[in-house]
Amino acid sequence: MNPSLSEKPTIIRTERGLTITGTRITIYDVMDLVKAQYPPKLIRDKFHLTDHQINTALSYIEKHQTQVELEYQEVLQTREEIHQYWEERNHKHFAQIAAKPRQPEKEALWAKLEEQKAQRASVKL
Repeated sequence: MNPSLSEKPTIIRTERGLTITGTRITIYDVMDLVKAQYPPKLIRDKFHLTDHQINTALSYIEKHQTQVELEYQEVLQTREEIHQYWEERNHKHFAQIAAKPRQPEKEALWAKLEEQKAQRASVKL
């Protein structure tokens, strides 16, 4: 990493949104953990940031709270739309797979799988 970037981290706007300079970590990533009430040290460690980087990010969030919160809500909405898209797509895909008849040569494997499922279910009870 460029030493000048690690010495003076700032928050810049990239195609990903507000980002900590020299990283791929966005302010919205930090906001997720702030909202989950993670302490700054844990946030820093989770994202492998320096003390200066996490302090810069938290200060930016505090100083620009209204703007950051609006953008964060947009990010959450976009995440939810993407999640719903893939949930629907995967649901259709898995339904198609489940509807296919089992191949006779794989019946022994299916029987073994069902046996393992039954064993796990009995352990949970």
